[in-house]
Amino acid sequence: MFHYYFLLGLRSLRRNPALTALMVLTLAIGVAASVSTLTILHVMSGDPIPHKSERLLVPVLDNGSVDTWVPGSRPFDDQLSYRDASNLMASKQGVRRTVLYGVSAPIEPERKDLGAISANGVAPSRDFFAMFEAPFLYGHSWSEQEDAAGADVVVLSRPLAEKLYGSVDPTGRRLQMWGRSYQVIGVLDDWLPLPRYYRLIGGGGAFGKEDEFVVPFSSAIRHQTGHSGSMSCSNNTAPGFQAVLDSECTWMQVWIELGSARERAALQDYLDAYSVEQRKLGRMLRKAPNGLYNVMEWLEYRKVVGNDNRLTAWLAFGFLLLCLVNTVGLLLAKFSVRAAEVGIRRALGASQREIFRQFLIESGVIGLAGGLLGLLLAYGALALIAMQSKKLAVVAHMDLTMLAATFVMAIAAALLAGLLPTWRACQVTPAMQLKSQ
Repeated sequence: MFHYYFLLGLRSLRRNPALTALMVLTLAIGVAASVSTLTILHVMSGDPIPHKSERLLVPVLDNGSVDTWVPGSRPFDDQLSYRDASNLMASKQGVRRTVLYGVSAPIEPERKDLGAISANGVAPSRDFFAMFEAPFLYGHSWSEQEDAAGADVVVLSRPLAEKLYGSVDPTGRRLQMWGRSYQVIGVLDDWLPLPRYYRLIGGGGAFGKEDEFVVPFSSAIRHQTGHSGSMSCSNNTAPGFQAVLDSECTWMQVWIELGSARERAALQDYLDAYSVEQRKLGRMLRKAPNGLYNVMEWLEYRKVVGNDNRLTAWLAFGFLLLCLVNTVGLLLAKFSVRAAEVGIRRALGASQREIFRQFLIESGVIGLAGGLLGLLLAYGALALIAMQSKKLAVVAHMDLTMLAATFVMAIAAALLAGLLPTWRACQVTPAMQLKSQ
C-alpha cells in the first residue's frame, strides 16, 4: 500500500505545479540554510580521534607569577615551560608521551627551478606519530636512538614532498634546512585531523593547514631552533636560547597517552605531587589547580567552537521553523481543494487512517523533493562559504553523515508540516460532500 500511495504522491506534484514548486522551494531553502550551518558546526565540534580521545591527555600547569594573579582565574598560559615539559617527558607517565613546539624553516630545494621555500612545521618527540596515528606514505619515523641523539632527520608532508621531488619516493635524499643538511626518512600521507587538536596553540589554530614537515624535538633543541607560535613570559628573560630554556617562559605542549581512561586519576595525582615538589623549589607559587584535559575537553577548554557558531546554527533552525510554518499554510491550501475526493473515498469505504496515511505520504514526497533541491542549495552555500577564506574552506564541506541528515531533515520537516493539513483532510464528512456534488 505504501508503494501505491507513494505513486499517488508523485502524481499529486503535477496537479498544481505552481503551488508544489513553492512548497518544495520553501522547504529546500530552509533545509539548505540549516544544513550548511549545521555541517560547519558538525566539522568544528566533531571528535577528531574518537576511538582514543579519552586516553589522550594534555596537562596544564600554572607557573605564573603571583604578583598579578587573581585566585580562580585561568592559568598563566595553556602551554608549558621547557623545564616542566622535560620533567613530564622524563616521568614515564602513560604508555606514550610527546612534547612539541612549532618551527618554521627556509628550505633550499635540490631542483634549480625552485627558489628558496619557507615552510612551517612542528618539532615533536618520537611518539608523536603513533599517538596521533599519522599515516606514512613512504618511509617511517625516526628511531629511539635518533630521538635520543637529536639526529638531523625530517619527515615531510605529502604536498611538500611532491613540490620538492615530484611523485617519487624521496626517502634517503638530503634536504637543506636552516643551512644544515637533513635526511628525508619519511613522507606523511594526507593527514589533517579536524579540528587540529594536537596543536591548537600557534601554527594556524584549530583549522589551519597541515604541518609541512616534522623534525625531532631533540634535534631542534640541540640546534637552538627558535619557535614559531606564541610564547608567554611572566618575568624578564635574559637574551639567548639557553636563557629561554632556563626561564619560566611557556611555549611547548605535552601530550600523554594512557593505557586506559581509568589511569587518569593516577596521572592527576602525579601532577599534583609534582606541583608540590616544585613549590619547594620556589616555583608554581600560585597553588592553582592543575589542569588535565582529554581531547574533547581540550577543544571545549580552548573554545574551538565559540558561542557565535552555536548561535548561527540556532538562527538557521529558526529560519527552518519559519519555512515550516509557510509550508503548513501551503499544504492546507493544497489539501483543502481535495475535500470532494476525500468525501467520495470515505463513502466508498476508506477509513480515516487510510486517508491520513495517504496524505502524510504525499507530504513525505514533497519533503523528498525538497531534500534533493535543498542538498543542491546546501552544496552551493558551502561552496560560497569556502570561497571566503582558506580556513572556512577547511570546514565547509559535507560528509556522508550530513548528506544523510539532509534527507532525513527534509522528510521529517515535511511530515511535521503535513500533520495539521492531513488531520484537517481526515475530518471531511462524506455525507456533506456527496450532498454538495
